[in-house]
Amino acid sequence: MTATQLNSHEARVLGVLIEKALTVPDQYPLSLNAATNGSNQKNNRWPVADYTEAEVHVALQGLVMKHFAGRVVSAGSRVDKYRHTANERLGFDDAHVAVLAELLMRGPQQPGELRTRVERMAPTATLEVLQQRLARLIEKGYVKRIEALPGERAERYIQTLCPDAHPLDSAAPVAARPVAVPRADLEARVLTLENRVAQLEGKLSDLLRQLGTP
Repeated sequence: MTATQLNSHEARVLGVLIEKALTVPDQYPLSLNAATNGSNQKNNRWPVADYTEAEVHVALQGLVMKHFAGRVVSAGSRVDKYRHTANERLGFDDAHVAVLAELLMRGPQQPGELRTRVERMAPTATLEVLQQRLARLIEKGYVKRIEALPGERAERYIQTLCPDAHPLDSAAPVAARPVAVPRADLEARVLTLENRVAQLEGKLSDLLRQLGTP
């Protein structure tokens, strides 16, 4: 168990700060409004929340006090922004805090689903790579392994910064996966689009000639 514990609001906001730093660096650090919107996203969050800006503000202040976040004041800006300091606070690189962020935002996960979600933040080519990161996080006390759910075979992993953030006896809903499109259908669609583009180019050329434009 870690020495410093977070409440559920702080856990969600910390996960969001880490996620946005790695996925949309041009929009980071985050304003209070951006942190609130990120915390209330419908995708890759469980449970889905409806935090107010006041609740997120309190969570951000808590993270600052616990040295998991810092306030950034830009010259000429009246809006405070926030960045996470999880790397410095915990002594891990981006690849490790990405794993922690997913567990903070979505709760207990099996290795396969966890690797898929972490991949969008930090390259995670194989399950072996993920297992190495998990082992390091477990060694330091920030993650632990728990048993599989009834009827499932794979073990799960949870973060220990806020052990009560997610229920352990149920799984987060699985997001709908895009339906695979057969190669033949894709080729047909591409051909159709190419024909439409050619038709539009022809009409544009005719219009330019009528206007006397070279």
